[in-house]
Amino acid sequence: MLKELAQEKWSAKINTVTIGATKNEGGTRSSNIKIGGQATLPFIFSDGEIPHRPVIAAEVWDIAPIDWSPSLDAELKDVYSDPVLWSKKAIDKIKADLICLRLQGAHPDFGNRSPEQEAKLVREIISKTSLPLIVVGCGDDAKDNLVLPACAEAARGERCLFGSAAQENYKTLVGACLADGHNIIAESPIDINIAKQLNILIHEMGFALDKIVINPTVGALGYGLEYAYSIMERARLAALTGDKMLAQPFICFVGSESWRAKEAKATMAEYPQWGKELERGVVWEALTATTFLQSGADILVMRHPRAIDAVRQTIDKLMER
Repeated sequence: MLKELAQEKWSAKINTVTIGATKNEGGTRSSNIKIGGQATLPFIFSDGEIPHRPVIAAEVWDIAPIDWSPSLDAELKDVYSDPVLWSKKAIDKIKADLICLRLQGAHPDFGNRSPEQEAKLVREIISKTSLPLIVVGCGDDAKDNLVLPACAEAARGERCLFGSAAQENYKTLVGACLADGHNIIAESPIDINIAKQLNILIHEMGFALDKIVINPTVGALGYGLEYAYSIMERARLAALTGDKMLAQPFICFVGSESWRAKEAKATMAEYPQWGKELERGVVWEALTATTFLQSGADILVMRHPRAIDAVRQTIDKLMER
């Protein structure tokens, strides 16, 4: 006897956020990226609309990383010294959907690059590439409050995604993104209540809810992944049942989290039973990323080209109706 598949009916949906502006929209990007818009839980097509697929952003630094895994070095070391070439490789060879430029060199401990230097780099990447751009700061609040507004002005009209705004430090970046027409990343420390409160604070400054993307600060496989997954799942359930202050897409920085895990970077000399380190980190990043797809990730910021390729193929399969 055939039984009908039970279906869940949701009363709301996730906001759609558009990243990148084409020439017709006042920018210079070849296309834009739309994320969000789901009216159901991840990949359950029978329960509601899923208009946009998850996307992958390749992480690019403004300086050469000095402590990355040999596995990453083998794939990317040829472009470490040139962020523009790195961005082009991410587009032409890695086939990323977006570029995520991390301004690590602005940090006082990693070069202390000036706002003018970083703004010049943003302009150069925009002029020589065509993908939508994510720009994130160095993590030093005082320096980011100088650098990110300069970069937002340099990218005016391109509708980038800038980050990160945190509960203790959001007003400067919100003001810059309002002035220059960008989207914003709202970062919360794996806490659904702080995520909601931060969205309220940003919205109260006149920032539209459909220009906010939540960074729930995820952990990697074996390093808090389960807890981060549960927070994202709770937020998505709240959004689908009508909580407008949690109805934002998610961005997950899985590359940075995965490659600092001991299992991803330890050598065979240290742990011979773990297998080849050149392969292990790729698997760690890919598994972390594909897990967060199931909890609602809309943007995955990744590092290793082979991990990116594996996750792209997984997204293709998950999006089959």
